[in-house]
Amino acid sequence: MNVTIVDYQSGNISSVINSFTEVAKGTVNLEVTSDIKKIKSSDKIVLPGQGSFKSCVDSLNSINGLVDALKEFAITNKKPLLGICVGLQMFADIGYEEAETKGLGWISGKVSKIDNQKGKFKLPHIGWNEIEIQKESKIFKDIKNKSHMYFVHSYEFIPEDKSVISATTDYSSKIVCAVEKENLFGT
Repeated sequence: MNVTIVDYQSGNISSVINSFTEVAKGTVNLEVTSDIKKIKSSDKIVLPGQGSFKSCVDSLNSINGLVDALKEFAITNKKPLLGICVGLQMFADIGYEEAETKGLGWISGKVSKIDNQKGKFKLPHIGWNEIEIQKESKIFKDIKNKSHMYFVHSYEFIPEDKSVISATTDYSSKIVCAVEKENLFGT
């Protein structure tokens, strides 16, 4: 099985590579690339992201044909794609970090700043927090409800269709921390 981590020159991709290398332990062919042909021929894709919504979208759009190749892979061909952090947030229609920016539009919704309730909650939200699994999910198959996950973010994805939410965390309010829609997964 070929798994591609998309390298679009945005964020700290090395931690994603190290994590997948450790988990896969030689069971998959892991490739890190922005090469369109390799992306199209992959079995699964990981779309990481670190930084602002706008900077990640701009970086993705700066590579000729990359957005179209990802859309063909995930939306047209229905192959599995995992978005991590801003990789998930870019699934949205629009984001409001730095400037109003059009997202990929794969899952209807928006990315907005977390309501810190007039300074009651520190932003960015950094640290371990308990997750609440909302529905049966392939990515949480072997993870217990109420497990702790690590967070570093000031913005949240708010999907229009709440049925895509697979997990939330409580920080000032219930914040979506994972989604699943058909072949699209995000955390």
